[in-house]
Amino acid sequence: MSAASGITMASMSTYAILGCGSVGHAVAEELVDEGKDVLILDADEGRVEALRDQDLNAQQADIAEQRVVETVRERDVVLIMSPDVNANAEAVKNIRAADGDQFIVARADDPVSADELTELGADVVINPSAVIADSALRALETGELEYKASQLSDVIDATEDRMAILIHRSPDPDSIASAAALRAIAASRDVEADIIYEGEIGHQENRAFVNLLGIELDSRRSVSLDDYDTFALVDVAKGGEPDISSVDIVIDHYEHDHEYDAAFSDIRPNVSATSTILTKYIQELDLTLDQTVATALLYGIRAETLDFKRDTTPADLTAAAYLYPFADHDTLEQVESPSMSPETLDVLAEAIRNREVQGSHLVSNAGFIRDRDALSQAAQHLLNLEGITTTAVFAIADDTIYLAARSKDIRMNIGKVLSDAFGDMGETAGHSTDASVEIPLGIFTGLDTSDDNRDTLLELTEEAVKRKLFEAMGVDSSSGESSNGN
Repeated sequence: MSAASGITMASMSTYAILGCGSVGHAVAEELVDEGKDVLILDADEGRVEALRDQDLNAQQADIAEQRVVETVRERDVVLIMSPDVNANAEAVKNIRAADGDQFIVARADDPVSADELTELGADVVINPSAVIADSALRALETGELEYKASQLSDVIDATEDRMAILIHRSPDPDSIASAAALRAIAASRDVEADIIYEGEIGHQENRAFVNLLGIELDSRRSVSLDDYDTFALVDVAKGGEPDISSVDIVIDHYEHDHEYDAAFSDIRPNVSATSTILTKYIQELDLTLDQTVATALLYGIRAETLDFKRDTTPADLTAAAYLYPFADHDTLEQVESPSMSPETLDVLAEAIRNREVQGSHLVSNAGFIRDRDALSQAAQHLLNLEGITTTAVFAIADDTIYLAARSKDIRMNIGKVLSDAFGDMGETAGHSTDASVEIPLGIFTGLDTSDDNRDTLLELTEEAVKRKLFEAMGVDSSSGESSNGN
């Protein structure tokens, strides 16, 4: 970071926005609402006049011109928001060439221009297209779930006699829990259903799971499929698919070898448990969650992910966090003691979703948190991801950036890494394998925390913190492979 890293929250109060299109205008309005001193520069004379009509401090100027440097020299923060990325690059270059120590936020339109702006000296680079795409995907996911829930309900409602829910041979907790959830959904629509399994419930924990929760299961040998007119296959792909000719519903987290002509199908290889899928339907249908079903689903997710140590996705963690308050934890402890609070599940879900990996080093932003201890647990659990030797998870709470790091790399002293990266701006503590740091939020932004500017705060901190961490770890964050959960 530039010399701006020494700016305090109290002093970082003046802003310049270069290029005031739709993005720049939105940022300007938010800053002005925060009571900040904002100067706007834009080449469009008509736009400048319109901004002045709104009582905004606006001047006409080509942001790529050298004279702009003097205009913004006394400003603490410069936000370069023009849709013309070449002009943005020129503005960054001019400011840094004149030894400008302002904190610079610049707009890019693709990864290449983002890398260029970073190399020229921008502290934070934002790509509006990526933000919009992420928002669109989230909206699509929400809409798709609503549509699928309606489809599932229609198939269940068409049942005239009784529904059979078939699960895989010698079923495991994920399979049993998913079936119990589907039976609960059917019951909410006044449709009776039975859970039918083949083989034996052999594993000691699986037997304890069924007995303690009192989940009713029927052996395939004890029923006649002629008594049912709706058939559902739930979590059967890896346990031997039942020999059945007519299937109405298929729900699984693995692809099936056999194609079924089902009226409803939801197969999601991108999650690690079928219990996660059924939890989403419980939420979408706004059902009152029975304690037995909640406990079963939570254990199903934990069992399938080896207590969140194997192939865990953000969807699995958010589902578990939702289920946690409804579950019977005394019963769970009799099967296998739970190890995570809801807050830690939330934090770990965010950390996996927002992770960036360079080599064996993982850095992630967990957003806004309440329990700072959850960061340490998240950093520790992320060490279990394949190929990861060092983790750092940061988040915002009470106008402070908190960061927890862990390392099992004997060549790295994670305490020294944090001290090198943030020792001049925050309080660091720890040793070679376990360390933490607290940094005043104002060093990265000039904004007080509020519900209206949460996203802005995260954007202003994320890239700067990640870059400084990777640099201190000896990794070039602009190269190598990056992975995330989006």
